[in-house]
Amino acid sequence: MPAFRAPVRWPTISTNRHTRTATGRKAMLEVEVKYRNADRAAAVATLLDWGAALAQDRTDVDLYLSAPDRDLKAADEAFRLRRIGPKNYLTYKGPRRDTETKTRPEIEVALADGDAVATDAERLLLALGYKPVTVVRKKRRVYQFHRDEFELEACFDSVDRVGEFVELEIMAEEARYETAKATLLTVAAELGLTDKEPRSYLAMVLEAQARGEA
Repeated sequence: MPAFRAPVRWPTISTNRHTRTATGRKAMLEVEVKYRNADRAAAVATLLDWGAALAQDRTDVDLYLSAPDRDLKAADEAFRLRRIGPKNYLTYKGPRRDTETKTRPEIEVALADGDAVATDAERLLLALGYKPVTVVRKKRRVYQFHRDEFELEACFDSVDRVGEFVELEIMAEEARYETAKATLLTVAAELGLTDKEPRSYLAMVLEAQARGEA
């Protein structure tokens, strides 16, 4: 008879925008605000004055899926398979926490690299009853900087079918949620960002498709 083995303690996956590896950190909140009609050149100039660095210039392809066991849209949740070049990620986003920001719990798991892994992951999810909703494609330039002991990201996005946006993001522990939110809103004001966009890219792409703009 095989010897008893203790349950495996899986590492917590860090959710800081694909720039960190698995760690033992606590569950995190994605604290985020999105703006449209931004003066992108002025915002970048200010970020560089602050010492921000261009960390990534990439293309994201996100396949969003519906779940077989509940209505994710009605629950204000989302589930996606993300591809960034050869990199693959599965991401769950929970319900929003407030109306000022797009703060929500996020769980992200990195998969192995490559087209075959992405194809197999999609096949697995479809076999389990998940169904494709739509694909969101965007080009993203990510600037990283620090403020008030937080690591922030300013993301300059060009999203197929819906336009250009600037997102500010902090990954924060629950206990630092309010502080992170205040920091994010202060940074947005200093960057001259005023035209807040409350909708997700998924929602905007679906609206564009409904208008026949796909």
